[in-house]
Amino acid sequence: MKKLNVCILFGGVSPEHEVSLRSAESVLNNIDREKYNVFPVGITMSGQWLLYKGNDYADLPSGRWMEEDVSSKVAISPVRGQGLLLFEGESVTVQPLDVVFPVLHGENGEDGAMQGLLKIAGIAYVGPHVAESAVAMDKTLTKLVMDQANIPQAAWILVRNSELGIHMDAAIDAVEARFAYPVFVKPAGTGSSVGVSKAKDRAQLKKALEDAGRFDEKILVEECIFGKEIEVAVLGNDCPVASVCGEIDSGAEFYDYDAKYVTDTSVAYIPARISDETAETVRQLAIKAYQAIGCKGLSRVDFFVTYEGEKIVFNEINTLPGFTSISMYPKLFMASGIGYSQLIDQLLQLAMEAQN
Repeated sequence: MKKLNVCILFGGVSPEHEVSLRSAESVLNNIDREKYNVFPVGITMSGQWLLYKGNDYADLPSGRWMEEDVSSKVAISPVRGQGLLLFEGESVTVQPLDVVFPVLHGENGEDGAMQGLLKIAGIAYVGPHVAESAVAMDKTLTKLVMDQANIPQAAWILVRNSELGIHMDAAIDAVEARFAYPVFVKPAGTGSSVGVSKAKDRAQLKKALEDAGRFDEKILVEECIFGKEIEVAVLGNDCPVASVCGEIDSGAEFYDYDAKYVTDTSVAYIPARISDETAETVRQLAIKAYQAIGCKGLSRVDFFVTYEGEKIVFNEINTLPGFTSISMYPKLFMASGIGYSQLIDQLLQLAMEAQN
């Protein structure tokens, strides 16, 4: 059987660059080399593309992959049929690619930008396609889709960063007129809780809006839902399947970036500590949300289940969720009977099917 040429993309010009490096380390350590010719390509924070030639994938989080003795300059060609362009001195050689796994999180990675390049290049790729990625990345657009799909979610309003400054008091007044404290403030287009804050009073809200505005023009303000944080991994194209439900106990005010990747305060419970009936409803809603967006390949769909009455509330959808050794997406499918390497196989197969 012919080996597929697989490019694993990582890094990226994104606030979630470091998370991507950890995700790619895990993918590269678990992909089956008997089935695939693997080309690890990293994108630096300055936008340079490098083919990593080493075998120690611990070099990714450490940053050593960027050094000249273990990397060379490359790029994905937008010309169909070319694939990877390898630059050696004055010469350029072409390496055809069958499929790309963009292990990229956040801006320029899961927002449709990279998907657009790969679509133009005619290369199959893992994950949702251009429009679906863009809609899922923008939390305000996701909210509109969920409203149309009748999926319950937290009440929200949109604040624009351009409205702040001299109009900051008016923006805060509008939030206070709609919600009681606390509220959550989120940049519309980031993942991994980058720029997300919980505001308990007017002063904290002002700071939260300013912090979120550093990452996006559009800022989402949501009512606070008091409940358990429940996550479901979804896999598939036309007939997606949902994993068992997982629960995150952040051990902090909420499941922020530090709780996810820096501190060891968070604890995951798989399966989630909710009733079987509620868990099945969450799984069905996860598939409904996935299909409402039009996702392909994979996504992780997050919910709250309230402490009182186990009311289910949609939180967000992540089209290229974390793949680190502690990430929920692979852990949820491992708990559902699909091992890490098998999961990679299925994602690559789904990518090829979606291309055809």
